[in-house]
Amino acid sequence: MNIQIFGRAKCYDTKKAERYFKERGIKFQMIRLNEKPMSKGEFVRVRQAVGGLDEMLDQSCKDQDTLTLLEYIAKEDREEKVLENQQVLKTPIVRNGTQATVGYQPEVWKAWE
Repeated sequence: MNIQIFGRAKCYDTKKAERYFKERGIKFQMIRLNEKPMSKGEFVRVRQAVGGLDEMLDQSCKDQDTLTLLEYIAKEDREEKVLENQQVLKTPIVRNGTQATVGYQPEVWKAWE
């Protein structure tokens, strides 16, 4: 397994995901989104794995202005706007090769073991 966890230091679910993998002795790479945002390639692979951009958005994020804007801009511009404002992404985003999850999903991670 090649686990990457994209998250934020203050995100409770990200901390739970880190603990999940640590408790099982599974090595992972932690990437703090506020320090190093996702690249476009990483973003596209996660979007494809989880079933679309809407699955990745955190409807309760602090940046409600950007979320509202995403509803009204052209579909082809939405991805660029999210890449510029990654605080609207639901965390943790956990990648294992071509597979990915958004949010705390231990039932899916268990199947990866």
